[in-house]
This record gives sequence, structure tokens and C-alpha cells, in this order.
Amino acid sequence: MMRAVRYFIQYLKIERNVSPHTLRNYLSDLSHFRLFLESVGGGHRADNIDLITLRAYLAALKKRGLRKATVARKLATLRSFFQYLTREGWVDQNPARWICTPKTEKRLPKFLTVDEAQRLMAGKERSGQETASRKEAERNLRDRAILETFYSTGIRVSELVLLKEGDIDFQAGLVRVFGKGRKERVVPIGEKAMTVLKEYLQQGKGTASSAPTVGGVIFCNAAGDPLTTRTIHRIVKRYMGEIGRPSFSPHTLRHTFATHILEGGANLRAVQEMLGHTTLSTTQRYTHLQVDHLMQVYDKAHPRSNMEKKGLQNG
Repeated sequence: MMRAVRYFIQYLKIERNVSPHTLRNYLSDLSHFRLFLESVGGGHRADNIDLITLRAYLAALKKRGLRKATVARKLATLRSFFQYLTREGWVDQNPARWICTPKTEKRLPKFLTVDEAQRLMAGKERSGQETASRKEAERNLRDRAILETFYSTGIRVSELVLLKEGDIDFQAGLVRVFGKGRKERVVPIGEKAMTVLKEYLQQGKGTASSAPTVGGVIFCNAAGDPLTTRTIHRIVKRYMGEIGRPSFSPHTLRHTFATHILEGGANLRAVQEMLGHTTLSTTQRYTHLQVDHLMQVYDKAHPRSNMEKKGLQNG
């Protein structure tokens, strides 16, 4: 089975061009499945794995108390893996195709209010001004540029770490982004974010003058090495903690971006393009506008709303 896994990973990397993060998830899921096979003595040959084996694996996951979303992801990994093996002739059929994906609980995305988002950006701006150390000031400027870019564009962490100087058109106010599967899209970026990015780039990106950055990547550490997704997570969560939202992550800023521009009247399909969603249903998660905002829109737009209220008041 390990040889089949290696070929599958090569297929994902070369033909599907998936992100390193996605590759790690596939490897983790398949390694976990292999450990299960070892524990039940079922052998490692892919053509020996049948529907009963997969059902036993899912039952073991459920017994461990894993979330339905985690189980669904592991099942999706196995489904893709056996689909590849079937296509390549390693197995006769895909046993995972007969298993229904467990229904996952639909949770609304977490997001910052406009006031919280302003406090997050303003707090980072103040900390940059109050820092005495030049190295700290450069690091704070970098962090502020990260926060502003997230909030202004709604891009993913995996997309932000790949941003290069040539991807930003400061004159047009556009950013070229490489999303899932290396699909390219162009998204707008606001003036505030561009101002901070320009300042950050002009100050040498906080790197030592003798340490060139790798591949022109924008966000780097002091040695000139590109920041990892894990480092970005730590940076954002630290500043989220400062505004009382320690559990919020960089993806929260993506949710916040989508929520705020939809509340501002943006077209849903335009938001879909900016976020790089394949289907509109994914973008529709962000149509959870606050009740007070909906009531304001209703009062302004519906021809009978104000009339009915006036009638009640006069009565």
C-alpha cells in the first residue's frame, strides 16, 4: 500500500498541483488508515481492502469521538485515493464510493465586527509607533502589513505566504493570487493595505541587508526566509488575543472580509470570484448578515415598511 500512496502523492503534487498543506492532510489521513490496518491485522495490500474494512475503520473513528467533519475528510481522502487506484488499474473498484459521507453540522463562520476589525488594525498601528527597537519596529510593520492584506483582500493563508512583489499592481490596486490547485485569480486591494505594504517593502521587509529574500516572496523573517503558514497563524492569533478574540485565526479575517463587503452591498458572485470559490454555495455561507442590518435594509427598501410603522404609531 505504501508504494500506491507514494504514486498517489506524486499524482496530487504534479497533476493536481495541490498545496503543501493539502498534501500533508492526505498523507496524514492515509498514514492513520495504515495504522488502523496494522492494528486489525488486515494487511497492507490495497486490493485486499473492501467495504467491510472501510466501515470498520469509520466505526473506529466514531468510537474515538472524532468530529463528523474530521471523519468526512478522512473518508474523502480514501475515496480520492481509491478512485486514483481504480483509474490506474491497481484495484478493480473503489470500495469507498458506496459509503455515504456523514452529515456535518453546519456552523456559521466566525467573524469580527467592523469595530473589532478597526481596533485590530489601529492597535497594530499604535504598537508600531511606540516600539523603540528598530528590529521590533520592522517586525511590527510586517505584521501590520499581513493583517491589512488579509482584511483588504480576503485571501487564504496559503495564498498570502506565496505572494511576491511582482504580484501586486500598486497602480491598479490589484493582487495576483495563486489559489487551490495553483488557479490564478486577481483580487482588488485597498489603499490602506497598499500604503502599509509599500512602507514595508521600502524598509527592506525587515530582513538583514545581506540576506536576500527567497524567490521574491513578500513576507519573510529577519533572515530572509519566507514565513510559513504556521508562523502566520501564530502572528495573527497573538494580535487577535489583544482585542479579546484569542480563538480567532487568519481564516477569521477571510470570513470578516466576505461578511463586511456583503453587508456593504457587494454582489454575491463578485465575492465568489474574489474568494476563489468554485461553487456559489460555498460563498453563500457568508450571507449571515446581522438582524439589525437586515432590518435597516428592509426599512429603506420595502415600500410598505415605513408606511406600516407610521400607521401603527398613529393608531
